[in-house]
Amino acid sequence: MTESFPILLLVMAAAAFLCRVAGFTLMRMIPVSARLEAALRATPLAVMAGIAALAVQAGGLAEAIALGAVVGLTLVLRSDVAAALLGVVIVAALRWLGL
Repeated sequence: MTESFPILLLVMAAAAFLCRVAGFTLMRMIPVSARLEAALRATPLAVMAGIAALAVQAGGLAEAIALGAVVGLTLVLRSDVAAALLGVVIVAALRWLGL
């Protein structure tokens, strides 16, 4: 850990906090239409898809298999969080097996 790490951590925390506060403040001023609500509901899925695509691109077969399993588990379990956690376990198991 470097000497500047605590300062960098505080700056990043402040930036994250200001982004959240700005988002809540701006959303108070904007009327929520059905189209905007649909876009807001789709945003977390789009972010997760982007992260998963980068992980599969940078990773290998283990990540691709785990991603397929997560998609299937999401449909079966109806829980994104549980499926994502199980996906981590699947990648770890596949890596332990040497894949």
